Order: sequence, then structure tokens, then C-alpha cells
Amino acid sequence: MKSLLCLFLLVLGVGQVLAEPAAGTILKEPNTGMEFVWVPSGCSNMGSNDGETFEKPVHLVCVKGFWLGKYEVTQKQYQRIMGINPSDFIGPDHPVDQVSWDDAVVYTLAYRKLTGVPMRLPSEAEWEYACRAGGLHEKYCGDGNPADLAWTGSNTDYSTSPVGKLHPNAWGLYDMSGNVWEWVQDCWNLNYIDAPHDGSAWLTGNCNRRVARGGAWDVNDVNGDHLVRAAKRGRGDHRYRLNVVGFRVAIGAPVVTFLPRQ
Repeated sequence: MKSLLCLFLLVLGVGQVLAEPAAGTILKEPNTGMEFVWVPSGCSNMGSNDGETFEKPVHLVCVKGFWLGKYEVTQKQYQRIMGINPSDFIGPDHPVDQVSWDDAVVYTLAYRKLTGVPMRLPSEAEWEYACRAGGLHEKYCGDGNPADLAWTGSNTDYSTSPVGKLHPNAWGLYDMSGNVWEWVQDCWNLNYIDAPHDGSAWLTGNCNRRVARGGAWDVNDVNGDHLVRAAKRGRGDHRYRLNVVGFRVAIGAPVVTFLPRQ
């Protein structure tokens, strides 16, 4: 995978798109050092017919390429932007926890203001598409034993762990299963009937509750395998702050250039 200190040009002129980066290409945002992975355009099935009603029906989504955080937002990264660390489990490279959906959105807006980078939360469709690496992974956010992919009650002392220590998925994204649930943009709906098929966030439904994905450290040995599946969905009140919930950030295309601000 290539490592870029500055993002090369994706758009030439108006609407003339150059070839996308290769899947898994890494971008390092120079103002903060936060790393992003290129998630390429494509189509893949979303949901599961073997899980809960919330995960049905399986439907095809087609996603435009975008940049997604290589890791969950860490406490060090959160504190740098917000000036505080609200986490229950303290560690600079642990994912930030005790952040509500509202807090996560405020973080993205503050990051934009500081750096000029148009950061946002991913949509739920983008999240699952990236987790499955566009369909390369069927059950989890990676291949193999879930204990090699996800921090859960089976391999932790029931707390968060530093990001990036387990196996990534095929596109180089870490900790999308386990560690902390990750807030996404979408409002909560009881199933996928009428869900968008274009990868955009579903912004109708119960918007007092927002979707979270990926499972967390508190999953126990009995049901851990179930709760870190790629299709598993969670939700919570947009104001709730819990030590099992954090977030990951995205940058939508076409972002053309990152330049260090003076």
C-alpha cells in the first residue's frame, strides 16, 4: 500500500475524475497525522438473512469511493481537537469512549474548522461496505478467527485496547469489529426496507436514535461471535455517552488536495 503525505489530485478541472487510488491506499493528513484508507467505488450486498430482523432484507448498495479512518479515533486524536478526554479507559492510543453521537459530530466539525478537511461520520452503508472490503469478507470485518480481528471479552480484561494491534481486513482497516461500537450518520430504522441503495446515509426514521456498528469490548465468550459479525447493528440515543461506544471518521470524495495550513 502506498503512503501519501499529501493527497494527490483526484479531480482535474470540473467533473473530470482521474483514476481512483488502489484499494487500501493510505493517506496521512498532515495537520494531525491521522491516517485514512481509500475505500474504492463499488457495489456489494448489505445485511444478513441469518441474523436479526434489523439486518433484513439483504440489499445491494453501490458506494462512491471515499477515505475512511484506518483506526477508530483515539483519545490522543480526540483530545488534540477538543481539548478534553472523556474516556473511561485511559490510554492515548485507545479509542476514545464516552462520546455521544452528538459529540462525534461536533468533533468532525471542529476538525473541519481547524484543518479545512471535510471530515464526517461514514454512512451505515459505507461502514458495512468497507468492513466487508466490498464483499471480500462474508461474516466478519476480516478473515479468520474473530479473536484475531476483534477485542472482546474473550481476549481483554473487559476494557478497550490500543488500536491497530489485531489483524486488519483486506483493505487495511483495523478494529472495525470489537473494541468500541462506532457511530455512523444514520437514523435508526427497524429494517432495511426503503433503505438507500446509493451508499448515502438514511436520514429519516427515528433520528433521536442513531446507528452504531462493529460491537465492543464487553461482548462475552458466549455470544461474542454473534455480536461482532459484519452485519450486526446497534443503536443508541444521540445524547448517550457510554464506555462501549466511540467512532471512526470519513472524508468523502472528491477531496482533491490536502495542504498543510500555515
